[in-house]
Amino acid sequence: MPQADSPRRPRRYRRQLRSRIILSFVLLGFGLTALFAYAVDKVRNQVEDKLVVDLMNRNIDLYAQQYARDPQNPSLPVDQIRAFAFTPDKFASVRENQPQWYELPDGIHQLSGVDDDGQAFSYKLAVRKTPTVWFFLAYDMTQTMRGAEQFNRGIYGAVIVFTLLSLLVGWWAASRVMSPVSELANRLKGSGRSSEPVSLAEHFPNDEVGQLASALDDYAARLTEVVQRDREFNADVSHELRTPLAVIRGATELLLSRPELDERMQARLRRIQRAEQQCTDLISALLLLSRNERGHGATDVSKLAEQLLDMHRAQLGGKALVLRMEGEGGLIVDAPEAAVAVALGNLIGNAVKYTLEGEVIVSMRHDGVDVVDSGPGLSAEEAARLFERGYRGTHAEHSQGAGIGLSIVRRLCALYGWDVRVVPGEERGVVATLRFNTR
Repeated sequence: MPQADSPRRPRRYRRQLRSRIILSFVLLGFGLTALFAYAVDKVRNQVEDKLVVDLMNRNIDLYAQQYARDPQNPSLPVDQIRAFAFTPDKFASVRENQPQWYELPDGIHQLSGVDDDGQAFSYKLAVRKTPTVWFFLAYDMTQTMRGAEQFNRGIYGAVIVFTLLSLLVGWWAASRVMSPVSELANRLKGSGRSSEPVSLAEHFPNDEVGQLASALDDYAARLTEVVQRDREFNADVSHELRTPLAVIRGATELLLSRPELDERMQARLRRIQRAEQQCTDLISALLLLSRNERGHGATDVSKLAEQLLDMHRAQLGGKALVLRMEGEGGLIVDAPEAAVAVALGNLIGNAVKYTLEGEVIVSMRHDGVDVVDSGPGLSAEEAARLFERGYRGTHAEHSQGAGIGLSIVRRLCALYGWDVRVVPGEERGVVATLRFNTR
């Protein structure tokens, strides 16, 4: 349903530029340090694993050679490595005591577990199985594992520290970057209190902010020129159009006062008088819209509605149309009579224009007016577009007008906070509703 207020566009949350700069520094610092920490940990683990594997491969070969020379007394010079050799008669004991070892193939294997005290341990096991003897070398990795945990805690702590450092650097950089922009915004706000444009570019160096200030100065100058032309145009229109209309009003009043005029001439003069009043009201309303200012007054809506109905009764010609008003009066609106006359007159005028026979009822409410006609009606799609500038409905092919009357009504309602709607009637015709802001 069309209303006086234009539909509001949904507001989207946008971060401030300062916050975006700080967030960028934080994400960059966190991303780089986290990536560096991951790479360091990965490389350390690979290098450490390669060194241990090489060490164990060399030592198991050395242990096998020593066992071949002296099976009763094989030894290794490395404290962290324990060596075991089992002959075929002891293979069964390996299955009973170390079932994990029994199933392992030749190679280097990573094993872990929990000791009797509940402490986690880890070791690498080198396996070399021959038909005559099985060799096992166990390399204790518990200290290495604990050292890796300490290293990881340290490097993760470094990630947090560097992220906080990035936050501080981002905060400082954002303050430095946004300082001239904030200054420009404050000066721009201050310049709005003056009727003349205030130069902004002279307060900033010739950098990006200075170029923006220069562009704003140029825009302000052009905007001031447009506003000045608009003010001059409004003043010219107010004077140059009101003067001939005042002459027309005076001439018609003078002519109507002459008793020798026949009824036909008096009817024509009254028509000229009504057209002059319509032009005067329309000019006043358009000047209010162009200045975007609310005029004040104490307009009796029921009295004005009766005058508008009388004006349209005189223009019916041969139409079989009844114009009547119902409801109680007493509604006073704080607005110039011209503004109310243009808004309500357009609604009544459209009802009279498109209703060929039947009746047009102006129903007074405590807070507004309903204009109900018995015309051909309109669809919901047409009702939704009636207040668009230049839109004319399907029943307007043979009528005069450019389709801007209801657009002016919508703008007046938006200016004064009124509500206007046009909807299809229950059976036929159209119901136009104008609600005033009476608070």
